[in-house]
Amino acid sequence: MSSLNIFRKVAVAEGISYLLLLFIAMPLKYWAGMPLAVKYTGWAHGLLFVLYAACLVLAWQEQKWKFGKVVFIFLASLLPFAPFIVDKKLAKEDNTKQVS
Repeated sequence: MSSLNIFRKVAVAEGISYLLLLFIAMPLKYWAGMPLAVKYTGWAHGLLFVLYAACLVLAWQEQKWKFGKVVFIFLASLLPFAPFIVDKKLAKEDNTKQVS
């Protein structure tokens, strides 16, 4: 399995954990008085974010991406839903490389 495939899987997991943190755990903490939801979801998201960054560096080296593209992909991890858009673009890019 290539580092790009691993990165794409981690990116989707990181994106899901971010959405869970923002739209499930945070409301539970502030509206339902359940701070443990943020503690555990935040911990999982933090771990996935670090893994996202590490896998991004590995994919960067393997794919020989330009620095600007890597910065864009990293910044996408900071926006809700953006990791899913990046994953779609990377999947399309990977498919065109395999066909050629």
